[in-house]
Amino acid sequence: MNSQARLLDKLCANLAPGKLEWIGLRSERRGEVVVVDQAEAVVELGLMGDHRMKKTPGSARQVTLISSEYIQQICQHSGHSSIDPRLLRRNLVISGMNMNLLRYQRLQIGEVILETNALCHPCSRMDEALGKGGAAAMFGYGGLCAKIIQGGKLSVGDEVIRLPYLERD
Repeated sequence: MNSQARLLDKLCANLAPGKLEWIGLRSERRGEVVVVDQAEAVVELGLMGDHRMKKTPGSARQVTLISSEYIQQICQHSGHSSIDPRLLRRNLVISGMNMNLLRYQRLQIGEVILETNALCHPCSRMDEALGKGGAAAMFGYGGLCAKIIQGGKLSVGDEVIRLPYLERD
């Protein structure tokens, strides 16, 4: 484990569990986001009913996450009093965890284990969704992309638990 990984592991060691607040599935690119209470995660593919399932297996962007705390920041930067998560086009909204610590971590939500990786940068569509400057308001608050390591069901209300660091091959 390198020094950066050790520091991150130490910071995350006592991280309290968060909570899954919201689940959204996009049936097609640019399609409507359907809000559900439960979803089935399939290893190496994504969430059943989401258009990412049709992409190349093994993609690093099988699931996208954002925190309710990040959404509050986006509200402050964009002048909105609230933002419907559907507008942000992420799959999962979690709360109660510092998302800045969760990159390159494994998270368990219900039966599902995710491995976070890349930052989920806002696209120009955020100007359409949030108004002029929407993409700029989201910069640094777009959330994370993740791969599904263990499939199963996840449900709104499930705890989000950061799993201990494992050496990667």
